[in-house]
Amino acid sequence: MIFPEYRARRLRQNENFRALIRETSIAPAHLVYPLFVMPGKGVREEVSSMPGVFRISVDQLAKEAKECMGLGVNSLILFGLPDKKDSKGSGAHAKDGIIQRAIKELKNTAPALTVCTDVCLCEYTSHGHCGILLDEVVDNDSTLEVLARIALSHAQAGADMVAPSDMMDGRVAEIRGILDENNFHMLPIMSYAVKYASAFYGPFRDAAECAPQHGDRKAYQMDPANVREALREATLDVEEGADILMVKPAMAYLDVISRLRDEFDLPIAAYQVSGEYAMIKAAAANGWIDGEKVMHESLLSIRRAGADIIITYFAKEMAKLLNK
Repeated sequence: MIFPEYRARRLRQNENFRALIRETSIAPAHLVYPLFVMPGKGVREEVSSMPGVFRISVDQLAKEAKECMGLGVNSLILFGLPDKKDSKGSGAHAKDGIIQRAIKELKNTAPALTVCTDVCLCEYTSHGHCGILLDEVVDNDSTLEVLARIALSHAQAGADMVAPSDMMDGRVAEIRGILDENNFHMLPIMSYAVKYASAFYGPFRDAAECAPQHGDRKAYQMDPANVREALREATLDVEEGADILMVKPAMAYLDVISRLRDEFDLPIAAYQVSGEYAMIKAAAANGWIDGEKVMHESLLSIRRAGADIIITYFAKEMAKLLNK
């Protein structure tokens, strides 16, 4: 096809034509809204580095769920801030832990809502790392049993899906095993299969109070330079029983999302992380960009790259735009 026989602009000349041939769409049902849950009553604290995002107490969850479902955002992912932390992150699997109570509250007040839970230790350990330390190093194998206990406690509290984000080798198999042994055969695992050691996580660590107290997470999260390694990680998680594969972050890793989409037939999720959200909000606040249009374009790009599911702090805002 060459000009002038083919004119690409013919099908761009009005919105009806553009809508007829539009290749990628986004709907509220594609979005998952992250929530930070903390102790107390009547608590609603805005995260200073994430305008419009709040840490809330359990008693505020019903209101949040009602708003989300009213917008068509039918899925949440929960992150907890415990009352206290210790070296082994024992609050993560406590029967009356913050996330366990949050799950029960949501399933009691909004049973139709899909409640997904983050499975990790960083928010619960005094050292801020995602696993059990042995001689100041995260010990992979001793961490697996703890992660499995966390996932099981979430399932027993009523979670609809668990999402291990720790990046320990073998954790999907360990979690799948304990869930199956306890008759949770139908509870899916959304694995953070490809999670990079990214600089985009800064605002989240403020919100969840989970920055490492020493060192960094480069020994277990992935090198941002690597994509073939991402395929290996995802392959391992598929073989271990993952139901959904996630890439985190999203916008700087659209090529990785696309590669996973080409290589695997499982659903692909992408996490538009706190730094991505904060940059758009900051630029919009300064009048440098049209925040609403950039939000839409950024989410559309993640879908275009191949993501079926997007975890994003823009979920409610985007749903409001789509529902206009």
